[in-house]
Amino acid sequence: MKELWRQTPHKPGVYIMKDAQGNTIYVGKAKDLHRRLASYFSPTGATLANHKTRALINAIASFDYFETRNDHEAFLLESKLIKQYRPHYNIQLKDDKRYPLLKIPKGERLPRFQLSRVRKEDGARYFGPFVHSQALYATQEWLNRHFRLRTCKVKNPGLNDFKHCHADVIRNCSAPCVGRISVENYNRNFDQAVRLLEGVGKKNALDALTEEMMQAADSLDFERAAYLRDIRDNLIKTLEPARRFQKGTPNLPGTVHPEEDMKELGEALGLDEPPSIMECFDISNVSSNHIVASMVRFTNGKPDNKAYRRYRIRTVDGQNDFASMSEVIRRRYSRILMESDAVASRPPDMTLYQWLKKLSAEGKAPIKVPDLVVVDGGKGQLSSALADLEAIGLGDMPIVGLAKQREEIFFPHQPEPLRLPHSTGALKLMQRIRDEAHRFANGYNELLYRKRMKESALDDAPGMSAAKKRLLLEKFKSVAAIKKADPASIATIRGISETWARTLLDYLNTPSKS
Repeated sequence: MKELWRQTPHKPGVYIMKDAQGNTIYVGKAKDLHRRLASYFSPTGATLANHKTRALINAIASFDYFETRNDHEAFLLESKLIKQYRPHYNIQLKDDKRYPLLKIPKGERLPRFQLSRVRKEDGARYFGPFVHSQALYATQEWLNRHFRLRTCKVKNPGLNDFKHCHADVIRNCSAPCVGRISVENYNRNFDQAVRLLEGVGKKNALDALTEEMMQAADSLDFERAAYLRDIRDNLIKTLEPARRFQKGTPNLPGTVHPEEDMKELGEALGLDEPPSIMECFDISNVSSNHIVASMVRFTNGKPDNKAYRRYRIRTVDGQNDFASMSEVIRRRYSRILMESDAVASRPPDMTLYQWLKKLSAEGKAPIKVPDLVVVDGGKGQLSSALADLEAIGLGDMPIVGLAKQREEIFFPHQPEPLRLPHSTGALKLMQRIRDEAHRFANGYNELLYRKRMKESALDDAPGMSAAKKRLLLEKFKSVAAIKKADPASIATIRGISETWARTLLDYLNTPSKS
Protein backbone atom coordinates (compact mmCIF):
# COMPACT_ATOMS: atom_id res chain seq x y z
CA MET A 1 0.00 0.00 0.00
CA LYS A 2 2.85 2.37 0.71
CA GLU A 3 4.02 2.00 -2.87
CA LEU A 4 0.56 3.02 -4.11
CA TRP A 5 0.52 5.93 -1.66
CA ARG A 6 3.84 7.21 -3.01
CA GLN A 7 2.23 7.42 -6.44
CA THR A 8 -0.74 9.51 -5.31
CA PRO A 9 -0.78 13.08 -6.66
CA HIS A 10 -0.60 16.37 -4.79
CA LYS A 11 -4.15 17.18 -5.87
CA PRO A 12 -7.57 17.47 -4.19
CA GLY A 13 -9.69 14.35 -4.05
CA VAL A 14 -11.43 11.64 -2.04
CA TYR A 15 -9.96 8.43 -0.66
CA ILE A 16 -11.73 5.19 0.33
CA MET A 17 -10.22 2.89 2.95
CA LYS A 18 -11.11 -0.83 2.92
CA ASP A 19 -10.54 -3.70 5.33
CA ALA A 20 -9.25 -7.21 4.63
CA GLN A 21 -12.72 -8.30 3.46
CA GLY A 22 -12.96 -5.45 0.98
CA ASN A 23 -15.56 -3.53 3.00
CA THR A 24 -15.44 0.25 2.85
CA ILE A 25 -14.59 1.38 6.38
CA TYR A 26 -13.73 5.04 5.91
CA VAL A 27 -14.19 7.79 3.31
CA GLY A 28 -12.26 11.04 3.54
CA LYS A 29 -11.42 14.09 1.45
CA ALA A 30 -8.23 16.04 1.06
CA LYS A 31 -6.96 19.24 -0.53
CA ASP A 32 -3.73 17.32 -1.12
CA LEU A 33 -4.23 13.56 -1.41
CA HIS A 34 -0.55 12.68 -1.05
CA ARG A 35 -0.05 14.68 2.15
CA ARG A 36 -3.32 13.54 3.68
CA LEU A 37 -2.64 9.86 3.03
CA ALA A 38 0.77 10.26 4.63
CA SER A 39 -1.00 10.40 8.00
CA TYR A 40 -2.15 6.80 7.39
CA PHE A 41 0.94 5.24 5.81
CA SER A 42 3.61 7.31 7.56
CA PRO A 43 1.85 8.31 10.78
CA THR A 44 3.38 10.43 13.52
CA GLY A 45 3.33 9.51 17.18
CA ALA A 46 0.64 12.11 17.81
CA THR A 47 -1.57 10.49 15.17
CA LEU A 48 -1.14 7.02 16.68
CA ALA A 49 -1.89 8.37 20.15
CA ASN A 50 -5.58 8.64 19.23
CA HIS A 51 -7.03 5.17 19.77
CA LYS A 52 -9.77 5.59 17.13
CA THR A 53 -7.30 6.68 14.48
CA ARG A 54 -4.95 3.87 15.47
CA ALA A 55 -7.76 1.31 15.15
CA LEU A 56 -8.65 2.64 11.70
CA ILE A 57 -5.03 2.49 10.51
CA ASN A 58 -4.67 -1.08 11.77
CA ALA A 59 -7.85 -2.12 9.91
CA ILE A 60 -6.82 -0.72 6.52
CA ALA A 61 -5.94 -3.43 3.99
CA SER A 62 -6.31 -1.46 0.74
CA PHE A 63 -7.53 1.89 -0.54
CA ASP A 64 -8.86 3.66 -3.62
CA TYR A 65 -8.73 7.34 -4.42
CA PHE A 66 -10.39 9.72 -6.85
CA GLU A 67 -8.97 13.01 -8.02
CA THR A 68 -11.30 16.01 -8.21
CA ARG A 69 -10.89 19.37 -9.87
CA ASN A 70 -11.18 21.33 -6.63
CA ASP A 71 -11.98 21.12 -2.94
CA HIS A 72 -15.63 21.90 -3.65
CA GLU A 73 -16.02 18.73 -5.71
CA ALA A 74 -14.17 16.73 -3.06
CA PHE A 75 -16.75 17.85 -0.45
CA LEU A 76 -19.66 16.75 -2.63
CA LEU A 77 -18.12 13.43 -3.61
CA GLU A 78 -17.15 12.63 -0.02
CA SER A 79 -20.71 13.27 1.14
CA LYS A 80 -22.17 11.10 -1.63
CA LEU A 81 -19.86 8.17 -0.93
CA ILE A 82 -20.40 8.30 2.83
CA LYS A 83 -24.17 8.19 2.35
CA GLN A 84 -23.78 5.35 -0.15
CA TYR A 85 -21.41 3.10 1.80
CA ARG A 86 -22.12 4.09 5.46
CA PRO A 87 -18.51 3.43 6.55
CA HIS A 88 -17.99 2.27 10.11
CA TYR A 89 -15.33 4.82 11.02
CA ASN A 90 -17.02 7.91 9.62
CA ILE A 91 -18.57 10.34 12.07
CA GLN A 92 -19.14 13.52 10.09
CA LEU A 93 -21.69 13.50 7.27
CA LYS A 94 -22.99 10.08 8.40
CA ASP A 95 -26.23 11.69 9.59
CA ASP A 96 -27.41 12.39 6.03
CA LYS A 97 -26.20 15.97 6.19
CA ARG A 98 -27.53 17.93 3.26
CA TYR A 99 -25.75 20.89 1.73
CA PRO A 100 -27.84 24.04 1.26
CA LEU A 101 -29.64 24.87 -1.96
CA LEU A 102 -30.96 28.14 -3.31
CA LYS A 103 -34.59 27.85 -4.33
CA ILE A 104 -36.92 29.95 -6.51
CA PRO A 105 -40.49 29.02 -5.51
CA LYS A 106 -42.91 28.32 -8.34
CA GLY A 107 -45.82 30.54 -9.27
CA GLU A 108 -44.88 33.81 -7.54
CA ARG A 109 -45.59 37.07 -9.37
CA LEU A 110 -42.58 38.65 -7.66
CA PRO A 111 -39.97 35.87 -7.44
CA ARG A 112 -37.43 35.59 -4.61
CA PHE A 113 -34.60 33.40 -3.38
CA GLN A 114 -35.11 30.96 -0.53
CA LEU A 115 -32.67 28.69 1.26
CA SER A 116 -33.50 24.98 1.33
CA ARG A 117 -31.86 21.74 2.46
CA VAL A 118 -34.06 19.38 0.43
CA ARG A 119 -34.71 19.31 -3.31
CA LYS A 120 -38.43 18.55 -3.69
CA GLU A 121 -40.57 17.74 -6.71
CA ASP A 122 -42.56 20.95 -6.24
CA GLY A 123 -41.95 22.69 -9.55
CA ALA A 124 -39.49 25.13 -7.98
CA ARG A 125 -36.10 25.87 -9.49
CA TYR A 126 -33.04 24.92 -7.42
CA PHE A 127 -29.41 25.98 -7.54
CA GLY A 128 -26.73 23.93 -5.79
CA PRO A 129 -25.94 22.13 -3.60
CA PHE A 130 -23.38 24.59 -2.24
CA VAL A 131 -20.55 23.30 -0.07
CA HIS A 132 -19.61 26.64 1.52
CA SER A 133 -22.81 27.44 3.39
CA GLN A 134 -21.59 30.69 4.97
CA ALA A 135 -20.40 31.93 1.59
CA LEU A 136 -23.84 31.09 0.14
CA TYR A 137 -25.66 33.01 2.91
CA ALA A 138 -23.47 36.07 2.33
CA THR A 139 -23.88 35.79 -1.45
CA GLN A 140 -27.65 35.54 -1.16
CA GLU A 141 -27.71 38.67 0.99
CA TRP A 142 -25.51 40.53 -1.51
CA LEU A 143 -27.66 39.44 -4.46
CA ASN A 144 -30.78 40.69 -2.69
CA ARG A 145 -29.16 44.05 -1.93
CA HIS A 146 -27.38 44.50 -5.24
CA PHE A 147 -30.42 43.67 -7.39
CA ARG A 148 -32.87 45.19 -4.86
CA LEU A 149 -34.86 41.97 -4.45
CA ARG A 150 -37.55 41.27 -1.90
CA THR A 151 -36.81 39.02 1.09
CA CYS A 152 -40.29 38.75 2.62
CA LYS A 153 -41.85 35.32 2.99
CA VAL A 154 -45.27 36.31 1.68
CA LYS A 155 -46.08 34.59 -1.61
CA ASN A 156 -47.70 37.64 -3.26
CA PRO A 157 -47.12 40.71 -1.05
CA GLY A 158 -49.34 43.80 -1.22
CA LEU A 159 -49.99 47.09 0.58
CA ASN A 160 -51.03 45.46 3.88
CA ASP A 161 -47.79 43.48 3.98
CA PHE A 162 -45.74 46.59 3.19
CA LYS A 163 -47.15 48.41 6.22
CA HIS A 164 -45.36 45.95 8.51
CA CYS A 165 -42.16 45.76 6.44
CA HIS A 166 -39.05 47.94 6.54
CA ALA A 167 -36.98 45.97 4.03
CA ASP A 168 -36.99 48.91 1.63
CA VAL A 169 -35.06 50.88 4.25
CA ILE A 170 -32.99 48.14 5.88
CA ARG A 171 -32.26 45.79 2.99
CA ASN A 172 -32.55 48.13 0.01
CA CYS A 173 -35.64 46.33 -1.35
CA SER A 174 -37.15 48.01 -4.43
CA ALA A 175 -40.66 47.55 -2.94
CA PRO A 176 -42.48 46.21 -6.01
CA CYS A 177 -45.43 45.31 -3.76
CA VAL A 178 -46.47 49.00 -3.64
CA GLY A 179 -45.44 49.91 -7.16
CA ARG A 180 -42.17 51.72 -6.46
CA ILE A 181 -40.82 49.58 -9.28
CA SER A 182 -42.88 47.91 -11.96
CA VAL A 183 -43.33 44.15 -11.95
CA GLU A 184 -41.55 43.99 -15.32
CA ASN A 185 -38.50 45.92 -14.08
CA TYR A 186 -38.36 43.88 -10.87
CA ASN A 187 -38.43 40.62 -12.83
CA ARG A 188 -35.73 41.97 -15.13
CA ASN A 189 -33.50 42.60 -12.09
CA PHE A 190 -34.29 39.17 -10.74
CA ASP A 191 -33.39 37.55 -14.07
CA GLN A 192 -29.98 39.27 -13.92
CA ALA A 193 -29.39 37.75 -10.48
CA VAL A 194 -30.38 34.31 -11.80
CA ARG A 195 -28.03 34.62 -14.77
CA LEU A 196 -25.19 35.50 -12.41
CA LEU A 197 -25.89 32.31 -10.43
CA GLU A 198 -25.72 30.45 -13.74
CA GLY A 199 -22.26 31.94 -14.31
CA VAL A 200 -23.30 34.53 -16.92
CA GLY A 201 -21.52 37.82 -16.24
CA LYS A 202 -19.48 36.35 -13.40
CA LYS A 203 -16.21 37.93 -14.61
CA ASN A 204 -17.78 41.38 -15.00
CA ALA A 205 -19.31 41.23 -11.52
CA LEU A 206 -16.01 40.18 -9.93
CA ASP A 207 -14.07 42.83 -11.86
CA ALA A 208 -16.54 45.50 -10.74
CA LEU A 209 -16.22 44.42 -7.10
CA THR A 210 -12.42 44.42 -7.40
CA GLU A 211 -12.38 47.92 -8.89
CA GLU A 212 -14.75 49.23 -6.22
CA MET A 213 -12.60 47.57 -3.54
CA MET A 214 -9.43 49.23 -4.86
CA GLN A 215 -11.16 52.62 -4.99
CA ALA A 216 -12.24 52.22 -1.37
CA ALA A 217 -8.69 51.29 -0.38
CA ASP A 218 -7.28 54.31 -2.24
CA SER A 219 -9.73 56.50 -0.35
CA LEU A 220 -8.51 54.93 2.92
CA ASP A 221 -11.96 53.47 3.53
CA PHE A 222 -10.49 50.14 4.61
CA GLU A 223 -13.65 48.94 6.32
CA ARG A 224 -15.60 49.12 3.05
CA ALA A 225 -12.67 47.64 1.13
CA ALA A 226 -12.66 44.64 3.50
CA TYR A 227 -16.44 44.31 3.10
CA LEU A 228 -16.15 44.28 -0.70
CA ARG A 229 -13.26 41.82 -0.51
CA ASP A 230 -15.39 39.42 1.53
CA ILE A 231 -18.27 39.76 -0.94
CA ARG A 232 -15.93 38.97 -3.82
CA ASP A 233 -14.42 35.94 -2.05
CA ASN A 234 -17.84 34.59 -1.12
CA LEU A 235 -19.08 35.04 -4.68
CA ILE A 236 -16.07 33.10 -6.01
CA LYS A 237 -16.72 30.23 -3.58
CA THR A 238 -20.43 30.13 -4.35
CA LEU A 239 -20.05 30.21 -8.12
CA GLU A 240 -17.15 27.76 -8.20
CA PRO A 241 -18.11 25.12 -10.79
CA ALA A 242 -18.56 21.54 -9.60
CA ARG A 243 -19.74 18.38 -11.28
CA ARG A 244 -22.84 16.57 -10.07
CA PHE A 245 -21.91 13.03 -9.02
CA GLN A 246 -24.50 10.46 -9.99
CA LYS A 247 -25.10 7.02 -8.52
CA GLY A 248 -22.44 4.42 -9.07
CA THR A 249 -18.69 4.71 -9.26
CA PRO A 250 -17.54 8.27 -10.01
CA ASN A 251 -16.06 8.68 -13.46
CA LEU A 252 -12.87 10.23 -12.15
CA PRO A 253 -9.16 9.48 -12.43
CA GLY A 254 -7.79 7.43 -9.55
CA THR A 255 -7.17 3.81 -8.65
CA VAL A 256 -10.22 2.57 -10.60
CA HIS A 257 -9.25 1.48 -14.11
CA PRO A 258 -12.32 -0.20 -15.67
CA GLU A 259 -10.70 -1.58 -18.83
CA GLU A 260 -7.69 -2.97 -16.99
CA ASP A 261 -9.92 -4.42 -14.27
CA MET A 262 -12.18 -6.11 -16.85
CA LYS A 263 -9.21 -7.67 -18.61
CA GLU A 264 -7.76 -8.90 -15.33
CA LEU A 265 -11.13 -10.32 -14.24
CA GLY A 266 -11.62 -12.15 -17.54
CA GLU A 267 -8.22 -13.79 -17.17
CA ALA A 268 -8.79 -14.67 -13.50
CA LEU A 269 -12.14 -16.34 -14.24
CA GLY A 270 -10.93 -18.09 -17.40
CA LEU A 271 -13.34 -16.27 -19.70
CA ASP A 272 -12.72 -16.08 -23.44
CA GLU A 273 -12.77 -12.28 -23.32
CA PRO A 274 -13.07 -9.45 -20.77
CA PRO A 275 -16.65 -9.24 -19.42
CA SER A 276 -17.73 -5.97 -21.00
CA ILE A 277 -21.34 -6.55 -19.86
CA MET A 278 -21.80 -7.77 -16.28
CA GLU A 279 -25.05 -8.24 -14.37
CA CYS A 280 -25.20 -8.73 -10.61
CA PHE A 281 -28.13 -9.83 -8.43
CA ASP A 282 -28.76 -9.20 -4.75
CA ILE A 283 -31.63 -10.13 -2.39
CA SER A 284 -32.72 -7.75 0.37
CA ASN A 285 -34.77 -9.01 3.34
CA VAL A 286 -36.10 -6.62 5.95
CA SER A 287 -39.05 -8.81 6.91
CA SER A 288 -41.07 -11.59 5.34
CA ASN A 289 -43.40 -8.87 4.02
CA HIS A 290 -40.65 -6.96 2.23
CA ILE A 291 -38.44 -9.22 0.11
CA VAL A 292 -36.97 -7.54 -2.93
CA ALA A 293 -34.17 -8.13 -5.40
CA SER A 294 -32.00 -5.94 -7.56
CA MET A 295 -30.17 -6.38 -10.83
CA VAL A 296 -27.47 -3.88 -11.74
CA ARG A 297 -25.55 -3.84 -14.99
CA PHE A 298 -22.00 -2.65 -15.60
CA THR A 299 -21.01 -1.85 -19.18
CA ASN A 300 -17.30 -1.55 -19.90
CA GLY A 301 -16.59 -1.66 -16.19
CA LYS A 302 -18.88 1.25 -15.29
CA PRO A 303 -22.45 1.42 -13.91
CA ASP A 304 -25.13 1.42 -16.61
CA ASN A 305 -27.86 2.99 -14.48
CA LYS A 306 -30.57 2.92 -17.14
CA ALA A 307 -30.33 -0.87 -17.29
CA TYR A 308 -30.85 -1.38 -13.52
CA ARG A 309 -33.91 -3.40 -12.54
CA ARG A 310 -35.65 -4.06 -9.24
CA TYR A 311 -38.06 -6.84 -8.31
CA ARG A 312 -40.59 -7.66 -5.62
CA ILE A 313 -40.37 -11.36 -4.83
CA ARG A 314 -43.76 -12.96 -5.56
CA THR A 315 -43.50 -16.74 -5.17
CA VAL A 316 -41.48 -17.13 -1.97
CA ASP A 317 -43.02 -17.43 1.49
CA GLY A 318 -40.78 -16.17 4.28
CA GLN A 319 -37.09 -15.34 4.04
CA ASN A 320 -35.45 -17.76 1.65
CA ASP A 321 -32.50 -16.27 -0.23
CA PHE A 322 -32.01 -19.36 -2.40
CA ALA A 323 -35.61 -19.46 -3.65
CA SER A 324 -35.68 -15.68 -4.04
CA MET A 325 -32.52 -15.74 -6.14
CA SER A 326 -34.03 -18.52 -8.24
CA GLU A 327 -37.15 -16.45 -8.92
CA VAL A 328 -35.36 -13.27 -9.94
CA ILE A 329 -32.90 -15.09 -12.25
CA ARG A 330 -35.80 -16.89 -13.92
CA ARG A 331 -37.78 -13.69 -14.40
CA ARG A 332 -34.85 -11.70 -15.76
CA TYR A 333 -33.63 -14.14 -18.39
CA SER A 334 -37.01 -15.59 -19.34
CA ARG A 335 -37.99 -12.06 -20.31
CA ILE A 336 -34.86 -11.65 -22.43
CA LEU A 337 -35.78 -14.86 -24.27
CA MET A 338 -39.37 -13.74 -24.79
CA GLU A 339 -38.30 -10.37 -26.20
CA SER A 340 -35.79 -11.90 -28.65
CA ASP A 341 -37.88 -12.80 -31.71
CA ALA A 342 -34.91 -14.40 -33.48
CA VAL A 343 -34.55 -17.15 -30.85
CA ALA A 344 -36.69 -19.48 -32.94
CA SER A 345 -34.23 -19.26 -35.85
CA ARG A 346 -31.28 -20.54 -33.79
CA PRO A 347 -28.98 -22.84 -35.80
CA PRO A 348 -28.76 -26.41 -34.44
CA ASP A 349 -24.96 -26.17 -33.96
CA MET A 350 -25.21 -23.23 -31.50
CA THR A 351 -26.44 -23.16 -27.93
CA LEU A 352 -29.14 -20.68 -27.02
CA TYR A 353 -26.63 -18.50 -25.17
CA GLN A 354 -24.17 -18.54 -28.09
CA TRP A 355 -26.96 -17.53 -30.46
CA LEU A 356 -28.07 -14.66 -28.18
CA LYS A 357 -24.46 -13.49 -27.91
CA LYS A 358 -24.22 -13.42 -31.69
CA LEU A 359 -27.48 -11.49 -31.99
CA SER A 360 -26.26 -9.06 -29.34
CA ALA A 361 -22.98 -8.49 -31.17
CA GLU A 362 -24.87 -7.81 -34.41
CA GLY A 363 -27.28 -5.40 -32.72
CA LYS A 364 -30.26 -7.67 -33.38
CA ALA A 365 -31.14 -8.38 -29.74
CA PRO A 366 -33.41 -5.94 -27.85
CA ILE A 367 -31.44 -6.69 -24.67
CA LYS A 368 -27.81 -7.71 -24.87
CA VAL A 369 -27.04 -10.81 -22.85
CA PRO A 370 -24.28 -10.41 -20.25
CA ASP A 371 -20.76 -11.77 -20.58
CA LEU A 372 -20.82 -12.57 -16.87
CA VAL A 373 -23.52 -12.97 -14.22
CA VAL A 374 -22.60 -12.42 -10.56
CA VAL A 375 -24.86 -13.46 -7.69
CA ASP A 376 -24.31 -12.09 -4.21
CA GLY A 377 -23.70 -15.19 -2.12
CA GLY A 378 -21.97 -18.55 -1.98
CA LYS A 379 -22.72 -22.06 -3.18
CA GLY A 380 -26.41 -22.02 -2.27
CA GLN A 381 -27.33 -18.87 -4.19
CA LEU A 382 -25.15 -19.92 -7.13
CA SER A 383 -26.73 -23.38 -7.34
CA SER A 384 -30.25 -21.92 -7.26
CA ALA A 385 -29.44 -19.42 -10.00
CA LEU A 386 -27.72 -22.04 -12.16
CA ALA A 387 -30.64 -24.46 -11.90
CA ASP A 388 -32.99 -21.87 -13.35
CA LEU A 389 -30.59 -20.89 -16.11
CA GLU A 390 -30.33 -24.54 -17.11
CA ALA A 391 -34.11 -24.91 -17.00
CA ILE A 392 -34.58 -22.14 -19.60
CA GLY A 393 -31.69 -23.29 -21.78
CA LEU A 394 -28.98 -20.82 -20.69
CA GLY A 395 -26.90 -23.22 -18.61
CA ASP A 396 -23.68 -22.24 -20.41
CA MET A 397 -23.99 -18.55 -19.53
CA PRO A 398 -20.93 -17.61 -17.40
CA ILE A 399 -22.05 -17.22 -13.79
CA VAL A 400 -20.22 -17.01 -10.46
CA GLY A 401 -21.11 -16.34 -6.84
CA LEU A 402 -19.29 -13.80 -4.66
CA ALA A 403 -19.46 -14.63 -0.95
CA LYS A 404 -18.92 -11.47 1.08
CA GLN A 405 -17.43 -12.88 4.29
CA ARG A 406 -14.11 -13.85 2.70
CA GLU A 407 -14.69 -12.45 -0.79
CA GLU A 408 -14.57 -15.97 -2.23
CA ILE A 409 -15.59 -16.55 -5.85
CA PHE A 410 -17.58 -19.75 -6.44
CA PHE A 411 -17.90 -21.49 -9.81
CA PRO A 412 -20.62 -23.91 -10.95
CA HIS A 413 -19.88 -27.56 -10.14
CA GLN A 414 -16.56 -26.71 -8.44
CA PRO A 415 -16.21 -27.34 -4.68
CA GLU A 416 -13.28 -24.99 -4.05
CA PRO A 417 -13.65 -21.21 -4.43
CA LEU A 418 -11.18 -18.79 -5.97
CA ARG A 419 -9.59 -16.19 -3.69
CA LEU A 420 -8.13 -13.16 -5.42
CA PRO A 421 -5.76 -10.72 -3.65
CA HIS A 422 -7.63 -7.70 -2.34
CA SER A 423 -5.27 -5.38 -4.18
CA THR A 424 -6.26 -6.72 -7.62
CA GLY A 425 -8.45 -4.69 -9.92
CA ALA A 426 -10.37 -7.86 -10.81
CA LEU A 427 -11.69 -8.30 -7.28
CA LYS A 428 -12.30 -4.57 -6.87
CA LEU A 429 -14.47 -4.61 -9.99
CA MET A 430 -16.55 -7.49 -8.58
CA GLN A 431 -16.82 -5.70 -5.26
CA ARG A 432 -18.01 -2.54 -6.96
CA ILE A 433 -20.81 -4.25 -8.85
CA ARG A 434 -21.79 -6.34 -5.80
CA ASP A 435 -21.87 -3.25 -3.55
CA GLU A 436 -23.91 -1.36 -6.13
CA ALA A 437 -26.44 -4.21 -6.35
CA HIS A 438 -26.63 -4.27 -2.55
CA ARG A 439 -27.18 -0.50 -2.37
CA PHE A 440 -29.86 -0.61 -5.07
CA ALA A 441 -31.74 -3.48 -3.41
CA ASN A 442 -31.65 -1.88 0.03
CA GLY A 443 -32.83 1.42 -1.42
CA TYR A 444 -35.86 -0.28 -2.98
CA ASN A 445 -36.63 -2.08 0.27
CA GLU A 446 -36.51 1.19 2.20
CA LEU A 447 -38.81 2.81 -0.38
CA LEU A 448 -41.41 0.05 -0.04
CA TYR A 449 -41.11 0.14 3.75
CA ARG A 450 -41.73 3.89 3.88
CA LYS A 451 -44.66 3.51 1.51
CA ARG A 452 -46.12 0.76 3.69
CA MET A 453 -45.71 2.91 6.82
CA LYS A 454 -47.61 5.74 5.14
CA GLU A 455 -50.37 3.42 3.97
CA SER A 456 -50.68 1.95 7.47
CA ALA A 457 -52.05 5.31 8.63
CA LEU A 458 -55.28 4.24 6.96
CA ASP A 459 -55.52 0.96 8.86
CA ASP A 460 -56.53 2.51 12.18
CA ALA A 461 -58.89 5.13 10.75
CA PRO A 462 -62.42 4.94 12.20
CA GLY A 463 -64.70 2.76 10.08
CA MET A 464 -61.89 1.70 7.73
CA SER A 465 -62.21 -1.63 5.94
CA ALA A 466 -59.90 -3.47 3.57
CA ALA A 467 -62.25 -2.69 0.66
CA LYS A 468 -62.38 1.04 1.47
CA LYS A 469 -58.61 1.22 1.82
CA ARG A 470 -58.13 -0.50 -1.55
CA LEU A 471 -60.59 1.82 -3.29
CA LEU A 472 -59.05 4.93 -1.71
CA LEU A 473 -55.53 4.01 -2.80
CA GLU A 474 -56.71 3.03 -6.27
CA LYS A 475 -58.27 6.48 -6.74
CA PHE A 476 -55.77 8.75 -4.95
CA LYS A 477 -52.59 6.59 -5.19
CA SER A 478 -51.18 7.76 -1.82
CA VAL A 479 -52.14 8.83 1.70
CA ALA A 480 -50.64 12.28 1.02
CA ALA A 481 -53.07 12.77 -1.88
CA ILE A 482 -56.01 11.62 0.26
CA LYS A 483 -55.10 14.20 2.92
CA LYS A 484 -55.29 16.99 0.32
CA ALA A 485 -58.62 15.83 -1.14
CA ASP A 486 -61.96 17.39 -0.22
CA PRO A 487 -64.78 15.30 1.30
CA ALA A 488 -66.91 15.54 -1.84
CA SER A 489 -64.24 13.98 -4.07
CA ILE A 490 -63.69 11.16 -1.56
CA ALA A 491 -67.45 10.57 -1.41
CA THR A 492 -67.53 9.86 -5.15
CA ILE A 493 -66.15 6.41 -4.27
CA ARG A 494 -68.95 3.87 -4.04
CA GLY A 495 -69.80 3.00 -0.44
CA ILE A 496 -68.23 6.11 1.08
CA SER A 497 -70.39 8.94 2.41
CA GLU A 498 -69.35 12.57 2.67
CA THR A 499 -69.81 12.44 6.44
CA TRP A 500 -67.39 9.52 6.77
CA ALA A 501 -65.01 11.28 4.37
CA ARG A 502 -64.86 14.27 6.76
CA THR A 503 -64.18 11.92 9.67
CA LEU A 504 -61.36 10.29 7.71
CA LEU A 505 -59.77 13.63 6.80
CA ASP A 506 -59.99 14.85 10.40
CA TYR A 507 -58.23 11.67 11.50
CA LEU A 508 -55.49 11.79 8.84
CA ASN A 509 -54.77 15.48 9.31
CA THR A 510 -54.28 15.36 13.06
CA PRO A 511 -50.64 16.21 13.93
CA SER A 512 -49.88 12.68 15.13
CA LYS A 513 -50.80 11.22 11.72
CA SER A 514 -48.95 13.82 9.62
